[in-house]
Amino acid sequence: MKDQMHKIWENIKTFASKIHYKSILRGVRVTYGVTWNLLLLFIIVFIIGGAFAGGIGLGYFASLVKDQKVLAKDEMVKSVHQYEETSTVYFANKVELGKLRTDIDREEIKIDQVSDYLKKAVVATEDEYFYEHKGVVPKALFRAVFQEFTNSAVQSGGSTLTQQLIKNQILTNEVSFDRKAKEVLLALRIERFMDKDEILEAYLNVTTFGRNSTGQNVGGVQAAATGIFGKDAKDLTLPQAAFIAGLPQSPFRYTPFTNQGELKEKELLEPGLNRMKTVLKRMKKEEYITEKEYQDAIAYDITKDFISKQPRSYDKYPALMEEIEERSIEILAEILAKQDDYKPKDLREDEELKRKYLTLADRDIRQNGYQIHSTIDKKLYEAFEKAKNDYQNFGPTYRRERKNPETGKMEEVDDPMQIGAILIDNKTGKILSFVGGRDFKLDQWNYATSVPRQNGSSMKPLLVYGPAIEMGESAPGAVIADLPYNFPNGSGGTYTPKNYSSWRYYGLVSAREALANSYNASAVSTFWKIRDKDPGQYLRKMGITTVSKDEATYPSVALGGLTHGVTVEENTNAYTTFANGGKFVDAYMIDKITDHDGNIVYEHKKKPVEVFSPQTAYLMIDMMRGVFNRPGATASSVPGMLKFSTDWAGKTGTTNDYKDTWLIGSNPNITFGTWLGYASNRTSNTDNGQRNYRIWANLMNAAYDVDPELIAPKERFKAPGGIVSRSYCAVSGMAPSEACQKAGLVRTDIYNAKYVPNKTDDSLGAGGRYVLANGKKYAALPSTPKEFTKTGLIINPGFLNRITYGYVNDFSQLVPANSQWGNLLVADAKLQDDGKAPAAVSAKLSGHTLTWSRSGSHDVVGYRVYNEAGKKIASVLSDGTLSQNVGNGKFYVVAVDIAGRESKPSNRVGQEKKEEKKEDVAKKNEDANPKKENPQKIADTQQEKEKKQEEKEKKEVEKQDKEQEKEKQEKVEPDDQNKEKKEQ
Repeated sequence: MKDQMHKIWENIKTFASKIHYKSILRGVRVTYGVTWNLLLLFIIVFIIGGAFAGGIGLGYFASLVKDQKVLAKDEMVKSVHQYEETSTVYFANKVELGKLRTDIDREEIKIDQVSDYLKKAVVATEDEYFYEHKGVVPKALFRAVFQEFTNSAVQSGGSTLTQQLIKNQILTNEVSFDRKAKEVLLALRIERFMDKDEILEAYLNVTTFGRNSTGQNVGGVQAAATGIFGKDAKDLTLPQAAFIAGLPQSPFRYTPFTNQGELKEKELLEPGLNRMKTVLKRMKKEEYITEKEYQDAIAYDITKDFISKQPRSYDKYPALMEEIEERSIEILAEILAKQDDYKPKDLREDEELKRKYLTLADRDIRQNGYQIHSTIDKKLYEAFEKAKNDYQNFGPTYRRERKNPETGKMEEVDDPMQIGAILIDNKTGKILSFVGGRDFKLDQWNYATSVPRQNGSSMKPLLVYGPAIEMGESAPGAVIADLPYNFPNGSGGTYTPKNYSSWRYYGLVSAREALANSYNASAVSTFWKIRDKDPGQYLRKMGITTVSKDEATYPSVALGGLTHGVTVEENTNAYTTFANGGKFVDAYMIDKITDHDGNIVYEHKKKPVEVFSPQTAYLMIDMMRGVFNRPGATASSVPGMLKFSTDWAGKTGTTNDYKDTWLIGSNPNITFGTWLGYASNRTSNTDNGQRNYRIWANLMNAAYDVDPELIAPKERFKAPGGIVSRSYCAVSGMAPSEACQKAGLVRTDIYNAKYVPNKTDDSLGAGGRYVLANGKKYAALPSTPKEFTKTGLIINPGFLNRITYGYVNDFSQLVPANSQWGNLLVADAKLQDDGKAPAAVSAKLSGHTLTWSRSGSHDVVGYRVYNEAGKKIASVLSDGTLSQNVGNGKFYVVAVDIAGRESKPSNRVGQEKKEEKKEDVAKKNEDANPKKENPQKIADTQQEKEKKQEEKEKKEVEKQDKEQEKEKQEKVEPDDQNKEKKEQ
């Protein structure tokens, strides 16, 4: 530049010399010198000053970012993609159920799944130079520097999409030049590691887009598209894309929905609509859309595309969502603990450790966008809910007190009868559906999965008959003495199980009959055989872990009298063991959990547990069929309530004071159990059993309408090999003896071939006399009049002691009072003689029918009817009808006790004989004797006949008295030496 200036100056001098303007030339020379020096000085100062200022600026910038850690590529990329994504829950077969609860609803999406309209709208609105810059726009940077040096207000505007991504994912929302400097540095760096589509994809997934139609905050364009317009982000139209792209500037001002999911009023929608128009205008400016597209979009009424308020999944399926969330968190807690080398056992034994990993899992499941696939069938679940809500016979609703979970204060709330029900697929263990309670808003407990209750008689197959058959100690044809036992209770007293329905006992019954009719004494008697062989091991194998080894030996536990109880899920799940041929398959609700990329995080694997042999399982199934199909059995009314038929087997259960009622039924496909009771555990009434049976049937009918092939399989349970049919003696359960056959007491049932009856019956002895009194059979005394006795077979005392363990004192109800049992009696079942004559009775006559009252004495075995002459005309058993047809005359009745004593005569009833006139007698004799025999002779003959008859009757009485006297002199048989014991 200096050379050029010199040449110019030389030219000027030459020109000046020619015109000889010396003075002018001198002035110009001076001006040149000054000008050049000033220009040179300016250039030098500018260069030096610029360098100095730049150095200061760079130094200052460096000081601002000196504390910012230099992030590696992988760390930066991971941080950019580290955002909360809502986990999604599915019904079975990938049917979407809803989103888990989070502060913000977000669903990750790939860039190629986003509408081009939406991508262009976001770029045109938020960063028009996005595809040209390297992370920052220089003019924006210079503006920030200028604002800092001039001490003007710091502004955050002008950030690129890359800077916004850095601010949201790595830095904070703090408004400061320090944060801005770090943002610039990291934006420049991230642009080196990620291409533009990757950055845009992250931005579209991170950014907040207001609220959706449930009122929940949404993040990411996919959640926004589905929550506002009900469609995927790839399917958005131009106006819809423009509306969503305008939301990030002021999400909650522009969003069309309130926090309750309601559509805003018209005037409150205007800001969002205007913002949409601004977006469209910028898209046109950037030539992303044509003028026609712009005009069409501006004219479009976007408000008609806003979807109506949608119920949140937690509002529509509260119990189900709560249950799936809880189970998923437990699964993830174990996975997280395993990563730290902890085992599930460690979590069970350490409450603090368990809480730690549950907390971590809870956070994890709400941030990482898992896909949680459940086993619940949507149609079955909704059918159950409808059937439950439609049922009108749950019983009365009371009031109860509870602690308010929020305030901690006691409050009074409704106490309706609650229901818990669960449907399990036998082979897989999948929980197909459940009913968690009457109203989740009133009571958040899940009565199907979480609330343990005593299971009553539904415990009998699990702890009593199943284990006893497996041990060879019982069989369907095993004979049990259902009597009033006095088992030692371990506290110095005795425990006497009572039968629930009528408080009576049923004597000799088969295990099949005892189970079908749910006889308690029979169950405890069977349990007593195996209580020292750890029957609780079978419960533990079937997933019931709340019953300790010691508690599983208590007689009351055989009837479901548990300390902690079992849930409906546990109880029902245990019954699938029998349906599965003796293998327990643990029930489950979470089928699979995958991450947002589809990688499997957890998948359920079936682990069958061998509990019973196939033979035991089938024998139990066959016995439990009787609960449904045996006349008079506890659930015999249920098949008539169903609209379909299939092969059912199961058990009922009722606890003390009807606090709990149960019904569990299995067919070859599924097992279904229901429970009814009150949250307060209050006493109920006897109608609850039928209420439970009806709702059980209603729920099954509803399920049948949804899936008839699942609910009503045509095939039946099949017997495995090793099941044989054998005859047994109904008295002992042993192989029939000749005496048993003659008595007609041989029965037939099925057995495990390993445990068939192989010993001959030894229960029957010689014949003997017995009486019937008060509906029971008693051995006659030697002095008991024969007219009131019958002859039958005597059950050996030794056999009785063997089958009752010495814990029974009263055998009077041992032999069922029906014709099938013939004349069978217990040798030492005696009617106690009170040592005095019976109480007299009162008689009355109606026509020719004489009736009388029952004697007040307990040892009466019969009644005698006498005429006025003292002649006995009838003997009537005490258990018979207390009446007798008689002729003319007067009569009286006496009661006769087991020792042969008579009571005082009753009052005499009847009519006096009328005296006939002599002429009438003569006329009658004449008519009767046409040959006109001597009337006196005829009278003498009649008196002679009557005298002979009296003598005959007198001899008969004398003969009977002699026989009775002879019997008194006979030696009385001693009582059983092993008569009923009582242990402390």
